[in-house]
Amino acid sequence: MDFEFSEEQEMLRTSVRAFLADKCPISAVRAAYGTATFDDRSVWDGLAELGVLELGMVDAAVVLEELGRAVSPAPYASSVIGARSLLPDLAGIGTVAIYETGTRYDWARPQTRAIRDGEMWRLDGTKVHVADATAADVFVVTARDDAGDLQLFETASAAATVEPSASIDGSRKQGVVVLDGSPARRLPHRDPHAAVTRMLDRLGVAYAVDGVGAAQRSLELAVEYAKERVQFDRPIGAFQAVQHLCADMLRTVELGRAAAYYACWALEEASPEEAHRAATLARAYAADAFPQVGGTAIQVFGGIGFTWEHDIHLYFKRLLTLSVLLGSAGDHLEELATIAIE
Repeated sequence: MDFEFSEEQEMLRTSVRAFLADKCPISAVRAAYGTATFDDRSVWDGLAELGVLELGMVDAAVVLEELGRAVSPAPYASSVIGARSLLPDLAGIGTVAIYETGTRYDWARPQTRAIRDGEMWRLDGTKVHVADATAADVFVVTARDDAGDLQLFETASAAATVEPSASIDGSRKQGVVVLDGSPARRLPHRDPHAAVTRMLDRLGVAYAVDGVGAAQRSLELAVEYAKERVQFDRPIGAFQAVQHLCADMLRTVELGRAAAYYACWALEEASPEEAHRAATLARAYAADAFPQVGGTAIQVFGGIGFTWEHDIHLYFKRLLTLSVLLGSAGDHLEELATIAIE
């Protein structure tokens, strides 16, 4: 097991970082922040030209970390890691629609119904918290068939009604998807429950790696500011209290990076049991620790960190929403306890 990045991976990182700096600078993120949708396909098309839409988890993690570092609204995780895990032949942008009102994270017993219509199916139901819903061409939907069994379906976004929904983080667009007799194709998974579980492990780790990038950049911005901001004729970084805050952020970022990248490796190389354990651990850590990094960075910046004019709040919100995207740390720690007991 080699935890050093290869020369090719470092070249990939350099290419993606340069591309995002050019096509998705922080000014573009700000411009898209207050809008209900993110429809700039040039970023997605550019990522496709870079050849990063069909990578293994470890290589994709390099891309995901850079996307988090740039707080990019591009629908990479939801489409490449989420939808494509269930729909390998996906063309265009896809996302998964599995959550419903009042069920929290319990996706396994959907109220959405699938009714056979000849060789096709029709879907009726409402899905909420659908990542990048307004950008997607295709939805992968969970629904119950006539026998009440969980199944997976593919339906075009044009066949559904999509309503943008508010989010704390304007760089992560969400929506509500209303299915009213929407034509769909059933996906031939032998065990849909196992397929969605594996997908959620991959998607959860993807968001954790995205969090690594956002947390790392938050740390860098805080350290830069601590060197420049002068109080009492000294840079504030000279004060031990500020040094401790930065040291705590560094420790948190490095531990989170180790957990997330190990989970990426395990999802490709380890047994299914170890992959699930590693993914659960990475999600538990990121959901709790990374929002703290954002909050600590705000403390280093003081009053200016709370203003719209400074970029640090974009990173704080990106990290804050991890606890929603990943589920609470408590949920994952309970799962880890169950794994350990078994």
